[in-house]
Amino acid sequence: MRREQGIFANIDWALVALYGGLVVLGWLNIYAAVFDEEHRSIFDTTQRYGAQVIWISVSLFVAFIILLIDGKFYSTFAWPIYMLNMALLIVVIFLARDVSGARAWLDIGPFKLQPSEFSKSATALAMAFYLSTLGIRLEALRTKLVASAIMVLPMILILLQKDTGSALVFSAFTLVMYREGLSGNFLLFGLAVAVLFILTLLFGPGTMAIVLCVVAAGVFVFQRKKSLRNFILIGVALAVLVGVVFSVDYTFNNVLEPHQRIRISVMLGTEDDPHGAGYNVNQSKIAIGSGGLVGKGFLQGTQTKYNFVPEQATDFIFCTVGEEWGFLGSVVIIGLFTLLIVRVFFIAERQRSAFSRIYGYGVGCVFLFHLAVNIGMTIGLMPVIGIPLPFFSYGGSSLIGFTMLLFILIKLDAYRMQQLR
Repeated sequence: MRREQGIFANIDWALVALYGGLVVLGWLNIYAAVFDEEHRSIFDTTQRYGAQVIWISVSLFVAFIILLIDGKFYSTFAWPIYMLNMALLIVVIFLARDVSGARAWLDIGPFKLQPSEFSKSATALAMAFYLSTLGIRLEALRTKLVASAIMVLPMILILLQKDTGSALVFSAFTLVMYREGLSGNFLLFGLAVAVLFILTLLFGPGTMAIVLCVVAAGVFVFQRKKSLRNFILIGVALAVLVGVVFSVDYTFNNVLEPHQRIRISVMLGTEDDPHGAGYNVNQSKIAIGSGGLVGKGFLQGTQTKYNFVPEQATDFIFCTVGEEWGFLGSVVIIGLFTLLIVRVFFIAERQRSAFSRIYGYGVGCVFLFHLAVNIGMTIGLMPVIGIPLPFFSYGGSSLIGFTMLLFILIKLDAYRMQQLR
């Protein structure tokens, strides 16, 4: 009897309620996105909304098992879980079949499994275990390299599956390292590289190289203390940034896939392809805009009902929210996600264990990345990279993966009173 009481002791029910609410709302929006007059029952398993009921049930079972397991398990077996997941990603490269240009799904009977969705929690556990190890400090170069390798390895393996969107999600773990002491200069440098990449695509490498040289000269001339050391530092920084500028063309034309190049070009306005790469985003913006202030009503979305928006139950599920629930409904959904992310960061900060705190920040950063990028791409602020909206987009691997990510934190939080560090 004591064991059964211990399973649910100290559970953060506010976070569980947010999870449950978002899952139910996501299910209703999947129903609206693929509603069929001939299959009106929301429990019809021949339709996506009926199949989602199965995945919700499986996710709840997974959540219960996670809560049942002792809290020490997740720190003790963080490395084995991570390595097992990396091995599974390697298997996917060789055994997965091609789906829409990506080899990211394994066929298991009638179901498709996407291991990259489970890599997020595995990477968060491994990152938390390493950075919480006694004596590890991010000021050391070796620590930076190992922590970066933990983050980059799944990115590389997922890129080999040609699933760029899922790979980019792991860049969110950079923010976790920042919370644990990584210098803000690294984030500023990364932001500068991203801005340079975009500006170079818009204005060309020659123009940007000249601009950088002028800026570097201005920085040196107007600094108060002109020394040989500062001159060398400015020169090295200039050389690196100019190298980045002249590598943009190669990266853009030889590393990115053709569909990725055209999507970025359409987003930046350098190409106009309303019936090709720009079609999804154009239809998405039309659907969201047509919802107005309060929306057209549940199951009344014409853009959704007549399939004008591609992938409307998965990557573009937010279009259904915008069209049927309007601006106010969209604000409510974004508000619920914001509450969930803020609650996750709050829980992370109250942990007594460095492992649990770091894992919590990993969870929050992953959810934040998915929310910002998914909604951003539906309204044309981000390139279409094909990542799901947590708990809303249809898919078993996605729902189970996010459930695992969140409920491991809930278990660690419930276990915190038994932790000493």
